[in-house]
Amino acid sequence: MLENYGWLAWIGVALALAAIEAATVDFVFIMLAGGALGGSAAAALGAGFPVQAITAVAVSGVLLGAVRPWAQRRFNSQLPGISMGTASYVGRSAVVVETVTEHDGRVTIGGSTWSAKTTDPAFLEPGDEVRVVRIDGATALVTRVVDAINDSPA
Repeated sequence: MLENYGWLAWIGVALALAAIEAATVDFVFIMLAGGALGGSAAAALGAGFPVQAITAVAVSGVLLGAVRPWAQRRFNSQLPGISMGTASYVGRSAVVVETVTEHDGRVTIGGSTWSAKTTDPAFLEPGDEVRVVRIDGATALVTRVVDAINDSPA
């Protein structure tokens, strides 16, 4: 029975390897799954098991050597200067909505309201423009925006 449906067994192996890849996201198991598909194609064309296995290994090797490095560069690299998650808020301007002290306060960053603290000795009042210095959990550490021309708070 396996002789007539060997291609189906290879497809099963490919699906199992693809499922493992979904958990690891390392581009190794998906390349091995591609090799299993190569073995499936050989089986569908009537090749014996040794030829199927050699085809699977050869296709996997080519995919691991040529396609995997490209895929890693393409999908694992970040564009220079692009931050994701909370790191993307650092350096952005915000507006104070509740007085910000060294212990408490609220600011709006890009339309979202955040709890905030400041290291400035003076309180930051509602309506003040501030700059996000760092994000600690769900709290933004902010500082007053300084007018570069007059060297005074904006």
